[in-house]
Order: sequence, then C-alpha cells, then structure tokens
Amino acid sequence: MSRYRGPRLKMIRRLKNLPGFTGKAKTPNLGEFRVATDQSASRRISQFCVRLEAKQRLRFNYGLTERQLLKYVRIARKTKGSTGQVPLQLLEMRLDNVIFNLGMASTIPAARQLVSHRHILVNNRIVDIPSYRCKPKDIITVRNRPTSCNASRGESPRGDKTPDHLTASLSEGNRPTGLVNHVANRESVNLDINELLVVEYYSRKA
Repeated sequence: MSRYRGPRLKMIRRLKNLPGFTGKAKTPNLGEFRVATDQSASRRISQFCVRLEAKQRLRFNYGLTERQLLKYVRIARKTKGSTGQVPLQLLEMRLDNVIFNLGMASTIPAARQLVSHRHILVNNRIVDIPSYRCKPKDIITVRNRPTSCNASRGESPRGDKTPDHLTASLSEGNRPTGLVNHVANRESVNLDINELLVVEYYSRKA
C-alpha cells in the first residue's frame, strides 16, 4: 500500500492529533463534526479496531507505507530492548523526522521532499534517502537556503522545544544546522500512542 495522498482533514478527524502529518500539536476545532464523533464514541469498539487505529496513527504520522512499518516491527523483534519502543526509536532517527524535529520543515512530508530534492547534507555529504538512519554526532545542514525560521529559535514547527537528542543552531551563512546528540528515547516521541498496540496488531504478521 502506497503513502496516503488524500484529504488530510479526513485523517485528522479519524485519528486525532498527528503532529508529523499536520505540523500542529493539537487537532484544530472540527466544529460540525463533533456531534458525529460523540455518536460514534457510544458504539462498542472491538480490540482489533483499537489496535488498527494505533497502527494507522503511527503510520500516517511518520508517512510510512504498510511494508515499511512492518519492516520496523520485524527489526524490533530481533533487537534487544522493548519491542514497542525500538520501532519508535528507529522512526525518530529517520532523516526526514530529524529534519522535522529540528524545525527545518513544517511537516514530515515536507521534510521528505527536502531530502528527495537533495537539499540536505549529512556530515557535508548529500543524502537523498528520507529513511536514512541518523547516528549520534551526525551534523545535518540545509544545502541551499534556510527553510524555516524555527530552526534559529531552537524550536520545532509545533512551537515546543527541540527534543533532547537533537540540537538546532545556525551555521555560517545563516543556514539551519542540527546535531544528533544521541539515540532518541521514548520521551522524545511527541505522538500520543500506545506502541504495544501496534506490536500486537502485527503479532500475526511479524
């Protein structure tokens, strides 16, 4: 299944807060859709539906295909540590998500476009793979020009501070620059999600 390219409001209504998808920390006021939401909340929801929604929230927030997300879960099952937290760490260390958290792009899809169009340098080398896994001490720089004033303030597009595992600054020529301090931890994840539900959803596939 390919990435979602349909109406964003439809996904926000269904999945609520998706910071990487919308670039906002809170869901906008949906007004006329509130009544429909209250009616649906009164219906009985199956455990499968709960796990499916958690999986969809993770997938749409980070802009992944179904195959990519399944791959991260399989890697987590073979890695030491919490099976639920390892996929989140891997996703937080993706280059497109690092650029988003540094304030160089307003959303993760916008960050992916920057990488694909060869505007990003990692350790002074062009990297055009959005899924590139950043490592501690990596230096990320915008190749051509600043893309967001948030980078100079050390803030993410959501208005909050840059996560602890990243440091945002400006280099010579007023270009946004970021440093990866260490591997992301659970506290660095801004998405409100129960990662164990995602693992349970893929328990029959992974």
